[in-house]
Amino acid sequence: MSTSISSLTPYFIVKNARVAIDFYGRAFGAEELFRMTDPRDGRIGHAELKIGESTVMIADEYPDFGALSPDTIGGSPVTFHLATLSVDADLARAVDAGAVVLRAAADQAYGERVAMVVDPFGHRWMLSQKIEDVAPEEMQRRWNEETGA
Repeated sequence: MSTSISSLTPYFIVKNARVAIDFYGRAFGAEELFRMTDPRDGRIGHAELKIGESTVMIADEYPDFGALSPDTIGGSPVTFHLATLSVDADLARAVDAGAVVLRAAADQAYGERVAMVVDPFGHRWMLSQKIEDVAPEEMQRRWNEETGA
């Protein structure tokens, strides 16, 4: 099947993009690439951040065309998976910056050490560190064993 899609980039909508950009810098080492400020009211209409090798986009809410934050709509079903070299260190950094731990760091059957946080803007992040190569069949076997299935 042919497609014209070349990439996927997350676009965060938040209630206070200036504060969010600062948080993502402190929590995840985000580097701001640029921003465009709405001349009418000072909201950030668009900004781009570099986190690791990925670019994310961010903007303040614009309810007039449905750009609403998780806080406004009561949460988000989306979790961002952030590959890291040290889950424990990055979890501590995120918490120090203001994130709340949803799942403490723990080794998983699929060969990763994982923790989950929610940032002050309602976005969930899964921090994940590869600790071993595990074949899919072995992942399933381990999970079955852990759950008693």
